[in-house]
Amino acid sequence: MPLIFEALPGIEVPVGAIAKNLSQMWAESAAYGRPAPDADDAKATQLNVVLHLGLNTTPEDAAAQFQVMRGFSKRYPCRIVVLCPLHQDVPGPEMRAKIYGECHLGKSKSDKRCVEFVMLSYSRSARPFLENQVSVCLSTDLPLYYWAHRFSASGRLADYRYLLSRAKRVLIDSAVAPADALTYPWENPAGLRDLVYSRLLPVRQTIGQFLSVYPPALLAGGLRTVTVGHDASLAAEGRVLGCWLQRRLAACGVAADQVKFVTGPLAEKAAAGLSVKFEYENQARFFRWAGDVAAGHALFEADFGAGRTTLSAAASLLTPENALSEAMFF
Repeated sequence: MPLIFEALPGIEVPVGAIAKNLSQMWAESAAYGRPAPDADDAKATQLNVVLHLGLNTTPEDAAAQFQVMRGFSKRYPCRIVVLCPLHQDVPGPEMRAKIYGECHLGKSKSDKRCVEFVMLSYSRSARPFLENQVSVCLSTDLPLYYWAHRFSASGRLADYRYLLSRAKRVLIDSAVAPADALTYPWENPAGLRDLVYSRLLPVRQTIGQFLSVYPPALLAGGLRTVTVGHDASLAAEGRVLGCWLQRRLAACGVAADQVKFVTGPLAEKAAAGLSVKFEYENQARFFRWAGDVAAGHALFEADFGAGRTTLSAAASLLTPENALSEAMFF
């Protein structure tokens, strides 16, 4: 079976000489006139990111997430350590390493945005030594963010206590994580962020802005059912959107036993990727939103007793790079 480590770009180097080879890599880049960080440039990197590619990651997916991190680094210069676990012990080195780096110039030569990748492939027998090796690869004076991607079991990921406890934020994607990932008793639950919730930022903003012009008591009074619909590809987004609406309506005064919340697939012929519907005791009152996030448009329809309102709006999800920054910093 192809290894995710092999799918990632970079130069393979001895595990014990990663720092030396990174310095040599930048020296060679500068020698050939390519952008490289100055030796004393403390601003070349701003943070550490550990991208943990779990056992459910395919080589194609690994390459895609590598590109996401490249895009992210153009805005936020960083040192990125990519963990590539092996499914089983294999003959050969228990731990292998690759390095990769690039810099992007801004408006001037002094405006450099650099990224350094260290890829670590490790077998199960090398697992006890992983934290020590990761700690050597990180810039110790910079904050650490830990992104666990497609891990197979929450309990197994919990064994990585060094990363879970030290990280300022732990990022998961509940669309591809185990079912208990959001409820598992993590080391630092306050630092846990779901990339699905982050991707939904434009949707949450546009719905929130529309509803914010109405008094909370008007939204809550007589509300009986809230239905969130989703395409098959957006099941996680539908679930997270429904939970968000439940919290926001509770803040408006909706009692937990007053309203039925329903999340489910859209009808086959529905064009929208996501939809929201409020139904009231007084059937003349309603709220509906339907958004096609692929096409980029949405439609609001509402009547809270003062006449019908129809409004076209934009609809989108954040790009993976922007969802990462939203989850990390906000």
